[in-house]
Formats: sequence, structure tokens, C-alpha cells
Amino acid sequence: MINFNGTIVSEDANLLTQNRAFLYGDGVFETVKVLNNKVLFLEDHYFRLMSSMRVVRMEIPMNFTMEYLEEQILSTVNENSIAHSSRARITVYRNDGGYYLPKINTVSFIISAVGLEKQLYSFEKITYEVDLYKDFYITKQLLSSIKTTNKIINITGSIFADENGLDNCILLNDSKNVVEALQGNIFMILGHKLITPPVSEGCLNGVMRKQILSLANKIANLEVVEEIISPFDLQKADELFITNVIKGIQPITQYRKKSFATTRSAEILEKLNEMIGTI
Repeated sequence: MINFNGTIVSEDANLLTQNRAFLYGDGVFETVKVLNNKVLFLEDHYFRLMSSMRVVRMEIPMNFTMEYLEEQILSTVNENSIAHSSRARITVYRNDGGYYLPKINTVSFIISAVGLEKQLYSFEKITYEVDLYKDFYITKQLLSSIKTTNKIINITGSIFADENGLDNCILLNDSKNVVEALQGNIFMILGHKLITPPVSEGCLNGVMRKQILSLANKIANLEVVEEIISPFDLQKADELFITNVIKGIQPITQYRKKSFATTRSAEILEKLNEMIGTI
């Protein structure tokens, strides 16, 4: 028996009492965009998920192939009649047993999905204001580059942003350098340079980040570099934008007293939509 919100009930009534993702954050996940019954950037998502499972020493099932993952995602979105445009999340967690030390390393997974109104990427907000989040910091380590079910910094940062009338916050690492935004990687345009922090700074090894780096290399007069960005550098930028696979590109228009253009961001967004239209 367990106590659930003041009522004694059978432990079987709550499946979370032994769930390791719930108890210890012992899980990893991927969020994907489905467009016209296709999983965008499937290979990148699959290999990042496999890498994440290896990093946290989960046992990868023999049948957990890229084709199997695709089949499971598409069956979920089709069952919900949202295969034309949707976001799906696959959460992989270590099976029940043990405390900090698990008894086994086998896994289970859950896939959930919701429909999206738009198929192509677009700028959802014309004005988008951000500031730094300095209550907690990202550590420069391998675990910071994968998507685990422990996202408490992103949660507290999102609450901070909401309380202060901000659209997003920029996270810093323990060296006080820029890492990423709450919901995606961050890019800075300065003159003819497109700059984003290297993964070694603690940022997520984002799937959309990879696409943007590849696309930007094909745009004339734009040099792509991965280098450390300080908070002071942000105020020197011509443009700032955030990327993830669901929203694509979200330009930042205001950081403290500095306003930013969105010209090159729009150019990259156009190239991105051209690319997914051919997938």
C-alpha cells in the first residue's frame, strides 16, 4: 500500500512507484517531427538515441533498429490521425529494480504524439525577448550533450522566464559562457560569421543544430564557426536565433537593451523549408 495525495491505495494503482525515470531521472528521450508520414532527420535522431543509451549504460535491445523505431513512431501518429504534421516523443527508461544501482540494464519505452498546426517551419513570434538565467549552471560534460529525463534547470529557467515576462532564457555553463537556450541551441550572426558554442561547452548535441550548420555552409558570404560565446558577445551580435526540430528557427529580437534583425535568420529558414520539402 502507498499514500497517494493523502489516500492509502494499492501500490498497483500507481505504476510510477517503481519507475526509474520517475524516481531517479534514469531515462533518455528524443523528440521528433513527423511530416507527411515521414520522420524528419530519422537517422540523426536514431544514432543520438543509441549514443545516449550507451552513455548511460542501458542495454540496447536487439530489435531496436532504426526501421523498428520508425515503424513504432509512425504507427503511433497514424493511430492518432496526425501523420500529416506532428511531434512525437520516445522515452527510453531502465526497467524497475534497485535503487541508485539498478538490478538490470534492460529497457522499456513509451511513445506519445500530438498534432501540429503547421507543416513547414515559420517564425511563430514577431517579438521575442530573452535574458540570461543565472540561478543554476550547465556543467561542461558529456551528460549535458544528451537528452535525459532530468531537465530541472530547463524547468526552473522556464518558470523564471514566465515570471519575468520573457519568451526564453539563455543558459550559461560553469565558466559563465553561453551554452544554449531553454528549448534549443543558440546561434549568433556577427558580420559574415555564424557562430554557435561547441558541444564541449555543455550544449545539447542538437539534431536541428546539425542541420543548420550544414545549411549555413551553403549560403554565400556566411562563415560557419563553433566557438565560445560570452554574455558580452551577445550584445555585439547582428542577429541571434534558437533552433530545435519542432520550431525550426526562432529569432531573438530583444536581449536586454539590444534589438536584433532577422534577415539572415529568414534566409536560413527558407533554405530549411526547401530541404524538408525534398525529404
